[in-house]
Amino acid sequence: STAVVTLAAVENALRITGKNMADLSIVISGVGAAGVAIGKILLGAGATKIVGVDSKGAVYDGRDGLNSWKQWFAENTNPEKLTGSLSELMPGADVFIGLSGPDLITRDDVIAMAKDPIVFAMANPDPEITPEAARAARSDVIVATGRSDYPNQVNNVLCFPFIFRGALDARASRINDAMKIAAVEAIRGLVKEPVPAEVLTAAGVSALTFGKDYVIPKPMDARLLPRVARAVALAAVASGV
Repeated sequence: STAVVTLAAVENALRITGKNMADLSIVISGVGAAGVAIGKILLGAGATKIVGVDSKGAVYDGRDGLNSWKQWFAENTNPEKLTGSLSELMPGADVFIGLSGPDLITRDDVIAMAKDPIVFAMANPDPEITPEAARAARSDVIVATGRSDYPNQVNNVLCFPFIFRGALDARASRINDAMKIAAVEAIRGLVKEPVPAEVLTAAGVSALTFGKDYVIPKPMDARLLPRVARAVALAAVASGV
């Protein structure tokens, strides 16, 4: 579920920056279940340059001590077998996705990133870098966290129950990639539509318009349930499961 929401947010951020998925240099901090799932869905969406980093540095095929999840990740990412620490891998990166711990990247790391960087610091409750620090480093940065008190909350609550609602409605035998991508598209599309007054009230804002501070819907947006569930159910039927 986190992977679905992350891809939706990344793809909308790309619409703002004008960059292409295939050209992105992506750094993922944290190569656990969520990091591997996000890497997999990004690869499926066309990403080709992904490097994962754990507490021992860059993950690459041939590194000692990899569990089965990390071994899969190593075999399918980092084709250049880059090594080094997180800070050493940040220069020139287009996208940072954090699923690790607090304060792991600095303002200098964000400054070293490519033009129009995308920084999704999703460690909870304390992100890898605060939005305030990231924006102080770069005026062109798009920032998301896993928290509700900042704009752009990347959290599986945006789709976790709704994917299962659609799967159950269609009596799907499994949840496949087509269903996940259908959920991504349903989530992505909502930010282009006018936001209901009750969502603005719940979010404590007077307006929400697609842009750097609104790349994914708010979790309290009641339109998510019917949109995501229907999209997933239809994709289940179309894909034969």
